[in-house]
Amino acid sequence: MKVVCQIYRSKREEGMYLYCRKEDGLEKVPEPLRKRFGIAEPAMVLLLDGSRPLARVDVNKVMASLDDAGYYLQLPPRPESDFQVNNIQQHNSKL
Repeated sequence: MKVVCQIYRSKREEGMYLYCRKEDGLEKVPEPLRKRFGIAEPAMVLLLDGSRPLARVDVNKVMASLDDAGYYLQLPPRPESDFQVNNIQQHNSKL
């Protein structure tokens, strides 16, 4: 299965993206999420087919979400310092 996907970049929060079917645009994204997302700036159009990976998310997860919910929300990556703190906390909990 192939999906033509429009990706929107949030003007409000760096690193937040919405993946939608090109033909649907933002119409399937719930209003509260659209308000939180802010101005949706078109970033790119991709053809998703499951064989080419995406940089930060699993392409099959995106395609499944487009089928189920009609959109996929990619949140900004966690800062590296948060990741290191969690690793230290996990290590300390084992002591």
